[in-house]
Amino acid sequence: MEIRHKPFTVYGAYLLLAALCLFLPPFLPDYAQSMIVKVFIYGIFALSLNLLFGYTGLFSLGHAAFFGVGAYTAAILISRLGIESFWPGLAASLIGAAICAVCFGIVALQVSGIYFLLVTLAMGQLLYSAAIKLRSLAGGSNGIVAIPYPNIGLGFTMTPGSFYYLVLVFFVVCVFLLYRVVNSPFGQILQGIRGDERRMRALGYNTWRYKFTSVIIGALFAGVAGDLSMYQNGFVGPGHLDVLTSTSVMLMVILGSDRVFWGPILGAALVVFLEYFASLYTPERWPMILGGAFLLSVTFLRGGAALHLVRLWERLRKRHGIA
Repeated sequence: MEIRHKPFTVYGAYLLLAALCLFLPPFLPDYAQSMIVKVFIYGIFALSLNLLFGYTGLFSLGHAAFFGVGAYTAAILISRLGIESFWPGLAASLIGAAICAVCFGIVALQVSGIYFLLVTLAMGQLLYSAAIKLRSLAGGSNGIVAIPYPNIGLGFTMTPGSFYYLVLVFFVVCVFLLYRVVNSPFGQILQGIRGDERRMRALGYNTWRYKFTSVIIGALFAGVAGDLSMYQNGFVGPGHLDVLTSTSVMLMVILGSDRVFWGPILGAALVVFLEYFASLYTPERWPMILGGAFLLSVTFLRGGAALHLVRLWERLRKRHGIA
């Protein structure tokens, strides 16, 4: 579900949100600024998963593999090869995530439904185990640590404040590109595959090729998110590849809504803030809280919070005649 002809007040809300993102952060404490950066990064990650789940109908529990491979690839260039420039690391992250997606797609797309979920889960856990075993390359269970802020060149020294704006630029670009993808003829075909794949095959579409392409595109954006997350945290570890990361981003999509384009971004914000408050009081119970949030969302927020907000806005707009 998506509003294509947006009223003037919606554009006004977008402009207000953009102004807040541009001008508010310098006045916020460091922890709040860091949380917003994390929302941007995981917003990209959740949108990339929703391309598979919400638009193509592929339920994957191995999407963290692309996120982790993107992070590990850039971290290895920095720590093992001494390449500190941001741009080669980003390019390597995209290449690594794409290669991983090709391997995943060729194997996992041989099956469908629950079997696709199980295959992606198994392949993701294989990478998780490999990251622990490859101590000389990936740092083992400790991961790769002491990663500095990115060096973007031109003699520019990166600070936490400037890193915020770097992530904001990538967030805007990724959201725009994904919006164009899902609203293109390619995106319409993906939605047709989600609705009735057999009918799309009968119409002459090579559905396997379209699903394979969607896995690769989703992996590229997940790789960007992993690369940015690595710089924000200053390290990368096996947890970036773990099933808990995959289930967390899946919860973001389900909680926010897979039917509204910006729903996963809202879900990312809700999960990031929930995780922050859980870390203040009961960090050891975060997996239990995550599971409880998932149960509550599928029970009381079917379709996701964004879908309910859209319906509420439409009712208010019709009732009060808002343009």
